[in-house]
Parts: sequence; structure tokens; C-alpha cells
Amino acid sequence: MLSALAKIDPSPLFVLSLLPYLAFLWWASQVEGFPKLALRGFQCTLLFVAVTIGAAIVAQLRYGELLANVDALHGGAESLLTVSNLLVVLGFSGFGAALGRRQ
Repeated sequence: MLSALAKIDPSPLFVLSLLPYLAFLWWASQVEGFPKLALRGFQCTLLFVAVTIGAAIVAQLRYGELLANVDALHGGAESLLTVSNLLVVLGFSGFGAALGRRQ
């Protein structure tokens, strides 16, 4: 069974996974109480995906390697995921709302 699963190309599944994520982003933007900073973090995750795809292409074309083997590109792309996660955590912790009240 595992060998059959290993033969499945995950690319179409990745593309299909974007549809519910985009629906989630739309829903979150419609909910009045959804923390804006957290929403920005979830939106930034899409930027991470786009940059990671671009970095993987550069790694393959320029270095002939997988992205995971080119530390500078891989680290740069992964740093966007860290920023995204930080925005989500700060948003749900109330940091964004507290910051908005100070201004």
C-alpha cells in the first residue's frame, strides 16, 4: 500500500489545497472579530508559498539542486514562514488590537 501511495504525484493535491485556503482567507476577511494582524499572517503564508516556488526554481536552474540543498535560498524562504507564524500568533494574542488602541 505504501508503495502505491509513493507513486502518486502530489502536485495536483497542492494546487487543490489552495482552494480551501483561499476560501478560508475570504471567510476570515468577512468576520468582523477576526484579528487583522492574524489575517495578515495567514495572507503572508501565500507570499511564503510563492517565494518558495520561485526559490525552488532558482535553486534548480542556477545550482542544479533542490531548494533544501541551497541554504541561502532555503533559509530566506523559510524566514517568511517564520514571519507569517509570528503575525498569526501576535494577532490572536491580542497584540494587534492593543497596538491599534495605542494609536
